[in-house]
Amino acid sequence: QVQLVESGGGLVQPGGSLRLSCAASGSIFSFYRMAWYRQAPGKQRELAAAITSGGNTNYADSVKGRFTISRDNAKNTVYLQMISLKPEDTAVYYCYAEKWDIATKLWVSSWGQGTQVTVSS
Repeated sequence: QVQLVESGGGLVQPGGSLRLSCAASGSIFSFYRMAWYRQAPGKQRELAAAITSGGNTNYADSVKGRFTISRDNAKNTVYLQMISLKPEDTAVYYCYAEKWDIATKLWVSSWGQGTQVTVSS
């Protein structure tokens, strides 16, 4: 099972940018669908962006045009580039990995520990 470690969170002013990174280890990274979820205080965790093993991406409507998810399979890393950040983007951002295990015919998944993003002046 893959282990995930996020980095790159922090405090940024409205309109600013951040890039989150998620380093994976322990399994074949390229097989996994990767995603970034976020959870704001008092709210449910929601999908922000996802990228398949083949590189197809999808985004929540609230982040389209501002967030870009990408992956570097050689570095076992997935990124989330965030621009034009808004106070409502404030949340803990979690990296997520999943794949279909052919041997067990089960989905296997992992979560990172999360990284805080705070957008405030």
